[in-house]
Amino acid sequence: MNTITHFYYSPNEYESEKASNSYLMSLIAVIAGLPFPIINLIATFAFYLGNRKGTYFVRWHCTQALLSQFSLLLMNSVAFWWSISVLFGLENLSNSFIAYLITVFLFNLTEFVATIYSAINTRKGLHVKWWFYGDLTNMICSS
Repeated sequence: MNTITHFYYSPNEYESEKASNSYLMSLIAVIAGLPFPIINLIATFAFYLGNRKGTYFVRWHCTQALLSQFSLLLMNSVAFWWSISVLFGLENLSNSFIAYLITVFLFNLTEFVATIYSAINTRKGLHVKWWFYGDLTNMICSS
């Protein structure tokens, strides 16, 4: 899911810390706002807004972290509202519902591990590019 590539320059310690914090922000938001999927996106977006005029390295990693949160928002929102409808009897418990919850759990677990991995390596000054999100980030960010 992740690849480490070398950036065209070596970021300084301040840049590495800021870029690493963009990933940590989403982890902290998961813990703080677990039942509400929008909390992660809002926290990551606020961090992005605060750093969007930073260096390219910081801006790139803030953007990648933000894009990953959009996917989580979509999947977690469906799981949240589907769970609410099952709890209140509007829909029956089905194999599709259970399969979706397992899929969402695995997606969240994978994203959680990838985020920790990215935060650690970005803090070391390494450029971590996620599959799909990295290419999308390249299209959005301009140097």
